[in-house]
Amino acid sequence: MSIPVLTIDGPGGAGKGTVSRAVAKKLGWNYLDSGSIYRSLAIALQKQGINLANEFDIVKVAQAMDLEFDCGEEFSVKLNGTDITDQLALESTGNIASIIAALPEVRRVLVQKQKAFKQMPGLVADGRDMGTVIFPEAEIKVFLTASAAKRAARRYKQLIEKGIDANLCTIINEIEERDRRDMERKIAPLVMASDAFYIDSSEMTINSVIEEVLNLIH
Repeated sequence: MSIPVLTIDGPGGAGKGTVSRAVAKKLGWNYLDSGSIYRSLAIALQKQGINLANEFDIVKVAQAMDLEFDCGEEFSVKLNGTDITDQLALESTGNIASIIAALPEVRRVLVQKQKAFKQMPGLVADGRDMGTVIFPEAEIKVFLTASAAKRAARRYKQLIEKGIDANLCTIINEIEERDRRDMERKIAPLVMASDAFYIDSSEMTINSVIEEVLNLIH
């Protein structure tokens, strides 16, 4: 029996994580947050003071890092036994993750970690290349997006609520720069799969997006 896979791709801040976790919980499926894998590596590199121009050292850290994902009531991630959940949403973490995601050898190591999440009864995978590169065989693919301004406003609200100082204009600029970098990178660029369903969440509530995705499955 084949293992069903639902992929949800799209740019940062479109709501992929929230939607994917809710759908996985409703279905009772496994959940893969590919962005958290790259962001966790970014945090590991920062902790160890690794030069981002040294791909060999980055690969060594990627191979050695031990990750634990807890998709209970509150999604949490542990890196080598230490909870790093609060650091995952930082803009600095996201920017480093975007840079290292373009390195071929780093991607090769992390791709294998991601594919291992495909287990029964099914998998919901969110990221930027889940439906195009990691799980091209997925039965249902979604491309979830929103305007840069909407995504920046959501991220700004998240950071302020967590007590983290933030500047809306800076976040908009960083999101636009990250989008450009993700779409222009040579390895697995951010692109909508030809057989994916397109959803623009700019004027939608999270619940309405979740319902639309569930309807696609049913």
